[in-house]
Amino acid sequence: MRVLLFHAYLLRGTGSNIYTASLARALGALGHDVHLLCQDRRAEAAYGVTIHVPDIGRVLPVYVADRYEGFDAVPFPELGEDQLRRYLDANVAAVRSIPPPEVALANHLVMGPVILARGLDGRAPYAVKIHGSALEYTVRPHPRRFLPYALEGVRRASGVLVGSRHTAESLWEVLSDEPSLPERTRLGPPGVDVQAFRPRPLAEAAAGLTRLAEKLGSVEAAAWGGEAGAADALRELDPRRDRIVSYVGKLIVSKGVDLLLAAWPLVVARVPEARLVVVGFGTYRQALGRFVDALAGRDLTALKEIAARGRELEGGPPGELRYLHAFLDGAGDDWLRAAPAAAARIHFTGALAHDDLPSLVPACEAQVMPSTFPEAFGMVAAEAAACGALPLSAGHSGMAEVTAALAPALPEELRPLLSFRVGPGAVEEIASKLVAWLTLGGGERERARAALADQAAHRYSWESVARGVIAAAQGRLDELPRPVGSLPGP
Repeated sequence: MRVLLFHAYLLRGTGSNIYTASLARALGALGHDVHLLCQDRRAEAAYGVTIHVPDIGRVLPVYVADRYEGFDAVPFPELGEDQLRRYLDANVAAVRSIPPPEVALANHLVMGPVILARGLDGRAPYAVKIHGSALEYTVRPHPRRFLPYALEGVRRASGVLVGSRHTAESLWEVLSDEPSLPERTRLGPPGVDVQAFRPRPLAEAAAGLTRLAEKLGSVEAAAWGGEAGAADALRELDPRRDRIVSYVGKLIVSKGVDLLLAAWPLVVARVPEARLVVVGFGTYRQALGRFVDALAGRDLTALKEIAARGRELEGGPPGELRYLHAFLDGAGDDWLRAAPAAAARIHFTGALAHDDLPSLVPACEAQVMPSTFPEAFGMVAAEAAACGALPLSAGHSGMAEVTAALAPALPEELRPLLSFRVGPGAVEEIASKLVAWLTLGGGERERARAALADQAAHRYSWESVARGVIAAAQGRLDELPRPVGSLPGP
């Protein structure tokens, strides 16, 4: 079957990019003729699909301000009408130029669905995959301008896939003018490559880190989007000696990385061999570096300034990080005494390719997903669990639904370690749950790690995701689960 995937971005780095690349591989492995429209000019034949790169010029519309090599990334609300029209026309023309597909999928609420609606013009059915960022950062805050595009694209879709009940409810609220939407909405979370993301013995995990460090050290950091010291940072990590905790994601305020950094002195005070590796890139990176420097210097004034300025430090309007500020206002002498040692055990790598993460995550005993903003799905949590690492996530939105899926694998008394509440006590809760996990008896922790990995392998696979996409595009919605239940927001 000829399948068209429309994805307006790259095939590496962020969640929707990884989703698209993994889905394309899975569809190809199932024998489909896959045509992928994207903006990844360095896409390789290794994806096993036909790549098409529409000529959109230098302007790349994005949902969150960021930098993309070779493009001028402009948030959708900041686009001029002429720029938006040119972008739409170029992509619609690209869709019309390829062989007609039998089914198609559009990523994101805007502009993928409307591009397929116009480009296919009824020639083939299509599904829409909602990732969350377009919904929450573009359509919800700017409905007058972008809601008409969202509605035009969704109304002609055979099925709409969401990663969680949380995302479904948000979508139905924003697109309330489309009453048929709830009946066409089905669960379609991302998958996990359980052959790559799997538990490994300590020696094998250590060897994987060494190979990754050697790989990164052999090329200029700019060539792969990382930081100059990434290879050295990875060389410092040894799972046979260190208790490694990781963060993987964008470095922006809404991801809550500052809460994890503030918790780290509390962790190191109890588990001196703990190390934190921070993987990702984003406009908040410089502020996070200042945060670590302030920890090293026990500079509470500088830390409170970061908390007071908040989003201003990533290029947005000033906005206090109130949960961080609440913690800092009560930070005691014990926390300050531990801060320099903790700062020395925090390592930034910059961006890593998704294919490189299986060399890192199996070496970790835990991974933290501390987002303060709703997430469509907790893919990094699912991948961590598949490796046997504790996925400690904020207890809201799509992350809470991943937690709910994984929790039955653990004994009752360990299930609370999977999530924390976003609020004034978040820093202390992150720390206490990491410490509780890292100080479990070795046998108990190993049994729990194996159970998490088994549960993740059972619940998620890319082949089942690919089959679900085909079913949604063909309108076979009775074969797919509805988003049921409701979980609290952040």
